[in-house]
Amino acid sequence: MSVTVSIPTPLRTFTGGHDAVELSGGTVGEVLDGLLTAHTGLKRHLVQEDGRLRNFVNLYLNDTDIRQLDSTATPVSEGDVLTIVPSIAGGSPAVEAALPKLSHAEVLRYSRHLLLPEVGVEGQRKLKAARVLTIGAGGLGSPLSLYLAAAGVGTIGIVDFDVVDLTNLQRQIVHGTATLGHPKLQSAKARLTDLNPNVNVETHDGRLTSANALEILREYDIVVDGTDNFPTRYLVNDACVLLGKPNVYGSIFRFEGQASLFYAKEGPCYRCLYAEPPPPGLVPSCAEGGVLGVLPGIIGSIQALETVKWIIGAGDSLVGRLVLFDALKLRFRELKLRKDPACPICGENPTIRELIDYEAFCGIGAEPDYAGPEITVEELKRDMDAKGSELVLIDVREPHEWEIAHIEGARLIPLGQLPDRLGELDGHAEIVTHCHHGARSMKALEILRGAGFGKVRSLAGGIDAWAERADAGGMARY
Repeated sequence: MSVTVSIPTPLRTFTGGHDAVELSGGTVGEVLDGLLTAHTGLKRHLVQEDGRLRNFVNLYLNDTDIRQLDSTATPVSEGDVLTIVPSIAGGSPAVEAALPKLSHAEVLRYSRHLLLPEVGVEGQRKLKAARVLTIGAGGLGSPLSLYLAAAGVGTIGIVDFDVVDLTNLQRQIVHGTATLGHPKLQSAKARLTDLNPNVNVETHDGRLTSANALEILREYDIVVDGTDNFPTRYLVNDACVLLGKPNVYGSIFRFEGQASLFYAKEGPCYRCLYAEPPPPGLVPSCAEGGVLGVLPGIIGSIQALETVKWIIGAGDSLVGRLVLFDALKLRFRELKLRKDPACPICGENPTIRELIDYEAFCGIGAEPDYAGPEITVEELKRDMDAKGSELVLIDVREPHEWEIAHIEGARLIPLGQLPDRLGELDGHAEIVTHCHHGARSMKALEILRGAGFGKVRSLAGGIDAWAERADAGGMARY
């Protein structure tokens, strides 16, 4: 059964400013459970520790007061309206009681916000009460998290599993040279806390998966997608639809970017825009095709802007609109988006009711375990015989070394040239790097993995070991 829950003004800050939400359930209790699951901030205002409604909260089913009944067991019908009526003292004091107060230092810090009628004290307090989750601490996650922290968003969650690499610093401005090799979560938290110590930064170390996405996203009011791959993008979309969360979308490639806000309760979701992902390898990643370092700053700032507007309830959101940006022409375009009635997750007859295998959905087969950085000569020879041209063997030595001896089928990309030639490589390919003895190829592995290449190993012992154990003629040895 679909039931409309009417949200009173003092509590709308916990539902993204919305005065009503649509929920499913067969009884009032089931509907309330769904409400508190989707909007966890309401719990302390509506229920006691034992789960019972607080004494100053009344419930009306349509026009009937059901507080004196066993409200949790009261059945509901399609189209019913459940109204929450809390006790209030009248006017603004009730709103103020539901929002955290600003300290004197915060009033000074946000003074330029407070001068804006669209923000003011109440809007700034909404920002302080908000919980925002950013997916990724990379190109998009860097600028958007910095601006959210500067704006005074009270809690910023970050999901990431990577470490800071030198190739990141051209665009991932939340990190710095001093944090090279450190986890991005650690680097980002330190920078955001330094920027605004009033902000609580919550870190979620690891990949976002179908197993943990609902649990992580459930605790936040709004999700900002800073991912760089299709499986995670569809995962974030589906989790947001299932949880009733707004999803602030952004994507970048070379000199172009896109931004929108997907919220299935009011408009289309990401699947309405792109029903299916492109075949693997058809659309290159930034690691393959490159990206202008300034571009994620522009798109990430738009995402941060939409997030702040959503929290304070100001202006027109990007729900139902897609912004396209061309940096070379410095041109913005806007396209209207429509909700797809046949969308498998937010359409009229949804078929997706739980999170799925997004690697398989995007056509990506089960990946081998590349946690170990090295491959032996015997393993490489076996893989070369079995996979042929599907295996990319990169020689990172210098040209004069190549002329002395090289492995048949290998490709010469000297280590010093590798960062500038990443666009020549397929980000989905299985890559093995090698040099003379293995030291330079391990550095090449770090560069490739830091740039987003997931299937990379280094030949243990280098070409010297290959000549001794795999090349019968010894021609590869020097």
